[in-house]
Amino acid sequence: MRPILVWLLLTLPAGAQTLPPADVYVLGEVHDNPTHHAVQARLVAGIDPAAVVFEMLTQDQAGRIAPDTPRDADTLDALLDWSGGGWPDMAMYAPIMAASDAPILGAAGPAGELGAYGLEGPLPPEQQAGREALQQAAHCGALPDDALLRFVARQRAMDARFAAHVLRALKDHGPPVVLIAGNGHARADWGVPAAIARVRPDLRVVSVVQGEGEEMPPADVILHAPAPERGDPCVAFR
Repeated sequence: MRPILVWLLLTLPAGAQTLPPADVYVLGEVHDNPTHHAVQARLVAGIDPAAVVFEMLTQDQAGRIAPDTPRDADTLDALLDWSGGGWPDMAMYAPIMAASDAPILGAAGPAGELGAYGLEGPLPPEQQAGREALQQAAHCGALPDDALLRFVARQRAMDARFAAHVLRALKDHGPPVVLIAGNGHARADWGVPAAIARVRPDLRVVSVVQGEGEEMPPADVILHAPAPERGDPCVAFR
């Protein structure tokens, strides 16, 4: 599928974005960009999913959200012990959880046997090098060379776990299932969509990545929104 390229403004009207039919939607984000989360909430409302899986939640946390739990920021922040988890403010994520009445599920933590995802085999050299370069850039050039292999392996394992949790949600709840995750997991070429395709090539998966005007990784839909004001992310590495 040729990617759909859109520049999203804060004034984007509700319902202005529609996505192709799919069994699974992987909706990416830059974690601290509030516009990205607002777009995810609109897309979830339009998809009307059978379940929504969050990278940010463990299964235990997600299990605390009952069908009648109010899905406002204050309630969810306290219920999920969210503020201590290192993620941006729950006020950004609560509207996504409130955008439908679908069950909220967690993708963090164990997902059972992952042998089908090919984690034991090496990556093609060009992809390994590309992944290492991205990890180094994401950590402001501060990673020692011997750490890059571990970081790439960890990312591969996370993609496989997220894919496994999504497939379990699909089995338990039916389609469509939405995954909310960072852009690195949403990319179509080697993220969660590729992991799903490895074990369930019959499924229709639509990937959405959201940037801030920069070149973005491959996806079915590529959206852009203004970057929020933020400090220097490399300060912590100096």
